[in-house]
Amino acid sequence: MTQERPSILYFQALPLLVPDLWKYGMLILSILLLLVALIILTCQLCKCWKFRKSQKVRNLINNAQKEIDEENAFQEKRSQTSLVGFEAQSSHEIMIQNIRKELKKLGVCCSPSSDTKSLAMGILANDLGAPDRSQGKLRFSLLYNKKQLELILTVTGALGLPRLEYSNTFVQVRLLSQATSSSSDLQHIVHEWQTQVVKTDSSPTFGDQFACTLQEADLTKSSIKLEVKCFDKYSRHIPLGEVRVSLNTLKAFESMEFCRELQKATKDTVGEVLVSLKCLPISQRIEIGLLKVKTTFLCNNAEKRIYARIDVFCNLHKQKHQKSKPKTLASMTIFNETFFFHLPEPVVWDCAVLISIYEMHPKSRQLVGQAALGKGESDNTSDHWECMMRSIQQPVAKWHPLVI
Repeated sequence: MTQERPSILYFQALPLLVPDLWKYGMLILSILLLLVALIILTCQLCKCWKFRKSQKVRNLINNAQKEIDEENAFQEKRSQTSLVGFEAQSSHEIMIQNIRKELKKLGVCCSPSSDTKSLAMGILANDLGAPDRSQGKLRFSLLYNKKQLELILTVTGALGLPRLEYSNTFVQVRLLSQATSSSSDLQHIVHEWQTQVVKTDSSPTFGDQFACTLQEADLTKSSIKLEVKCFDKYSRHIPLGEVRVSLNTLKAFESMEFCRELQKATKDTVGEVLVSLKCLPISQRIEIGLLKVKTTFLCNNAEKRIYARIDVFCNLHKQKHQKSKPKTLASMTIFNETFFFHLPEPVVWDCAVLISIYEMHPKSRQLVGQAALGKGESDNTSDHWECMMRSIQQPVAKWHPLVI
């Protein structure tokens, strides 16, 4: 009886030991699987690192090979250019020349000095490609009909005009009248005409006739301006010269023939614009405030609307232009708008600002006048610019003439 009890106790405890062995086996198996997964992950990370390293080396080799190929190509071009006999010109100089031409076309002439290379204000005329001096003559006739109060102008033709690369010529005619204001130089445009365009001829014949109503009392303060220009399809006409005739010498019912030498084209003051300037060196910007525009139109029409276009040129670089909102034309048009222009460098205040006032038409626009600001030859412009430079972050306002 005593020998059978231990065996009975062993067989009774055997079912309790089997679940423990199963649990320990599963734990060991899971540990082994975890180790296998870690080993696989480590191998994959090593492969990825080696691939990235090899990719960087390939990129460095490709870039080096590319630079070598570019250098070889440049040397070949340089050697070929030297054999032909032409000097190689850098792309930077070519870009400066192109921008300088564009500035002249827009009406701002820039001439960098040898030291500072700053912008210098120039004339507002589109004189790119114009001859150094005016040459040629213009033939025309004037007749004043006293009964009908009518002025008749006939543009016959021109003689001995300079031969340019593009010699399509026409004559722009303006009837000017002196404005009744304190400024004796202020003019207003009574009428404006344009002859037909005659192609490729140094002595063109126009034969255009223009007529308008003009009171006899207005003859003493009126004048005719005839400006000969080379036609450009982008409206950047080149002035070749002008002729001015005062109408106070006209006699009633008597046609007067003229053949006048062309003189250098000049500008007429047709109004004023009040502009404020403020330089912001910390944010590298310049603030231009368009406050008021004073024009010399004979009558204010509620249907006429004008707007302003602001162009900024800095270090031979043209900023993107900005436009004001259209305003109804009046003798004193109030805009009260500000425009911000970003400057590429902290100390680039050698800038030129061109303000152009346009009259809106259904399918076109007409230039009313332009005003140029900057470090130029004009004392008024230079004083305004220097005051702005002295008054950092403070607006400085001043009147400037509108010319056309």
